[in-house]
Amino acid sequence: MSQLPQIKVPATYMRGGTSKGVFFKLGDLPEAARGPGEARDRLLMRVIGSPDPYQKQIDGMGGATSSTSKTVILSRSESPEHDVDYLFGQVAIDKAFVDWSGNCGNLSAAVGPFAISNGLVDPARIPDNGEVEVRIWQANIGKTIVSRVPIRDGEVQETGDFELDGVTFPAAEVPVAFKDPADGEGAIFPTGNLVDDLEVPGVGAFKATLINAGIPTVFVKADEHGYTGTELQDVINGDAEALERFEAIRAHGAVKMGLIADVSEAAARQHTPKVAFVAPPSDYIASSGKRVTADNIDLVVRALSMGKLHHAMMGTAAVAIASAAAIEGTLVNLAAGGDKRNAVTFGHPSGTLRVGAEASLVGDRWMIDEAVMSRSARVLMEGWVRVPGDSV
Repeated sequence: MSQLPQIKVPATYMRGGTSKGVFFKLGDLPEAARGPGEARDRLLMRVIGSPDPYQKQIDGMGGATSSTSKTVILSRSESPEHDVDYLFGQVAIDKAFVDWSGNCGNLSAAVGPFAISNGLVDPARIPDNGEVEVRIWQANIGKTIVSRVPIRDGEVQETGDFELDGVTFPAAEVPVAFKDPADGEGAIFPTGNLVDDLEVPGVGAFKATLINAGIPTVFVKADEHGYTGTELQDVINGDAEALERFEAIRAHGAVKMGLIADVSEAAARQHTPKVAFVAPPSDYIASSGKRVTADNIDLVVRALSMGKLHHAMMGTAAVAIASAAAIEGTLVNLAAGGDKRNAVTFGHPSGTLRVGAEASLVGDRWMIDEAVMSRSARVLMEGWVRVPGDSV
């Protein structure tokens, strides 16, 4: 049997926020993979090393977690109002699919730096020193993201002293603004309620805030499910029954939000919605050994991504947290004290994060004008990624 040789595709391996992924320019992909479909998905899965029944992604670039099983495709924007079009693909680890249903807020911070370094932003707009505003069209959800990228000597500045819990080393700060972050064209609260009664067979009935901002998210109260909100990864990820319960909550929440018609469809839509549990502020020791004190945070939040508790916080979920906190009466807002606010600092497994959001009530409908947070980004490796020739 003849075997096709490997092909090599120009790629950049980047960290953005607390995630990392493989970045491509659309025009560098094999022709068959430049449009959506089976060829593109097959290529990206092979690059990352999925599907892998061992769940290690040894034969690919993935790191066997939801935070490191990510791909990004960028191109010069077709819109005169934007610099770059950004498409995000969340690659499943042990299953054969790529989820295109949402954005990655963490990797959004790396889009601007990549775009500048790879000629996708007009060179005339890039100063010798200072910063450049990069306007990004997030193609998965049809929304605008604006990042401010620091420039030194005409190049992207990556090093700096900005520290981000969940990332070991400091780097340059990249502020990111998510404009009108409600996913798609739907309402921020798909059910029309700030708090719903959600009933899940085998779990019971409980309160939930179902919000569609940044990324569709199901928020529940930690204490209604036997948690404090200060748990670290091993407590949840080492408990198969807990993971099963949270997946059932996620699936039924997705149906109630109108994202799927039946819970059986949730398995093929792992990236969205997210599920998170919240509680009032409390002291705890983060995964790094750092002490987080209740008087330095507004609430604690733990979120699951791709079926596992996240090691820090997904950027898009942080947008959902800020949006829900800005609207009085949601479970997130109540956990943070119930006051009107336009910013919140929350505790997550790796430490803390501050994120802001401006909410307004237009008629009987809530709107989020923008949500803002600071992240950092860095190129880890650039060159070519190689895959077997039959991968496309």
